[in-house]
Amino acid sequence: MKQRRIERRALRADARFPASLHPLLQRIYAARDVGDDMELDNALTALHDFHGFHNMDAAVALLTDAMQRQRSILIVGDFDADGATSSALAVRALRGLGARQVDYLVPNRFEYGYGLTPEIVALAAQRRPDLIITVDNGIASLAGVAAARKAGIQVLVTDHHLPAAELPDADAILNPNLPGDGFPSKCLAGVGVVFYLLLALRAHLRERDWFGAHAIPEPNLAAYLDIVALGTVADLVPLDHNNRVLVAQGLARIRAGRSVPGIRALLELGNRELQRLTAADLGFTVAPRINAAGRLTDMSLGIECLLTDDMARAQTLAVRLDELNRERRDIEARMQDDALQTLERMGFNADDPALPFGLCLLHEDWHQGVVGLVASRIKERVHRPVIAFARAAGDTLKGSARSVKGVHIRDALEAVATRHPGLIGKFGGHAMAAGLTLAADQFAPFAQAFDAEVRRWLSVDDLAGVMRTDGELTPEFLTLECAELLRQAGPWGQGFPEPCFDGVFRLLQRRIVGNGHLKLALAETASGLRVEAIAFNQTGEHLPAACTRVRIVYRPDVNAYRGEQRLQLLVDYIEPV
Repeated sequence: MKQRRIERRALRADARFPASLHPLLQRIYAARDVGDDMELDNALTALHDFHGFHNMDAAVALLTDAMQRQRSILIVGDFDADGATSSALAVRALRGLGARQVDYLVPNRFEYGYGLTPEIVALAAQRRPDLIITVDNGIASLAGVAAARKAGIQVLVTDHHLPAAELPDADAILNPNLPGDGFPSKCLAGVGVVFYLLLALRAHLRERDWFGAHAIPEPNLAAYLDIVALGTVADLVPLDHNNRVLVAQGLARIRAGRSVPGIRALLELGNRELQRLTAADLGFTVAPRINAAGRLTDMSLGIECLLTDDMARAQTLAVRLDELNRERRDIEARMQDDALQTLERMGFNADDPALPFGLCLLHEDWHQGVVGLVASRIKERVHRPVIAFARAAGDTLKGSARSVKGVHIRDALEAVATRHPGLIGKFGGHAMAAGLTLAADQFAPFAQAFDAEVRRWLSVDDLAGVMRTDGELTPEFLTLECAELLRQAGPWGQGFPEPCFDGVFRLLQRRIVGNGHLKLALAETASGLRVEAIAFNQTGEHLPAACTRVRIVYRPDVNAYRGEQRLQLLVDYIEPV
């Protein structure tokens, strides 16, 4: 195992918290740049107001007109969990608000590609929609929007991806990342943008006495926050304060047993206890199963699971999604092995200082729906941006990029495209993830250009694989009570990381359990306090046989087994001392 550099998070010097807040939480929140307890308020009243969106009035007017005239509305979503939740939310809520004709269309990624393409518009036109609403896509769909407008179909784009210099000629665009947009949170997922649109639409309809005139009970949009929370966590957007409110409120609904049947069915399938649910459970249990549908077949399966109100049907769909996820894991495991073998053929290993700073990998047999996961796993091994490519139709490659701190991957791709016109076909994405297409014969020059660009962003020291922790835990905090306190103090996630700590412990015992997990008995060096620990998917082969002291990076956890709860440290990294 490559030795990692451990750095401790700096505390915000001006943080001010009430004395009633646990001192450990004060320290953790200050290390996440929280300034005061107002930023810890997860009530719905703490959400930003929808009026901050510059184009909200135009978007609401478009929808209101469609509803008044009973026009046909078609939701066109993306093929990941954010797209699925956005689609399900839009369909459920618009029907609840009184729209008579609402349906969805989700493109098969292998036939139509990403976004509102002209081909998808042609497919959508067969349903004769009057209005297309894109969710979690559309900001880069210039040709698709033009095709829809030419066919006489209005288009409302809702998206959160970063826009290019040219915007599509849609009837309205709602995106917090548009230049000059006034909405304070730029981190909304696609499902969050849809939720805000629905809030504004409901307020407008209320002012026009829509609900009374049509004898429709005004819907409580908070009832949909379980879906919003799932999409927000699944898309790995930074959990700023506004997103934490959305996720916390959604988790509260699920814990109270008020989620849609599909989410409940998937959680039960993953053996998750609803009352103790965390954001991580959504991210590691529900999201991969929803995503598996879009990666391997058709995301309609995931959307239907979120749309149904019948528990038996939800359970049937959940089982099918679980089967797809198992298949996805098998494919991913083979592709990871292929990736490591590709590195060996290139003459590199994961720790080789000659490894490119920006790493591009291609294999003829890779599944284009799973390349993003492979890029993510290899990135974790080599601590640098990775793009994994697979063959697509014709002589085209589809790539999925994953980045590290310090490299805004979409901006890096834009820089490559600017320096080398015509090298990249299409690209788009976020700071940490992006997608692109290339002509197959351009792989080698692109790999060289991408490496050169990443070297402008990173130094050799940046590739060391830094682990950032919240420092040491003194013995009085190594308790079951503190582990439970940390579990409930989130929601934790992207940009608001779950607390982890580092420290030196005496190694009392070690053994391998399960399918290659390292079980440890440790003692805190100062007090002698004994604690249990487990390092999943690690065997400790790098630890000498005579090793008696180890440095670990860990997260305190509650190990519930047969009705008993015990403190257990989840070890992310271990090295001999």
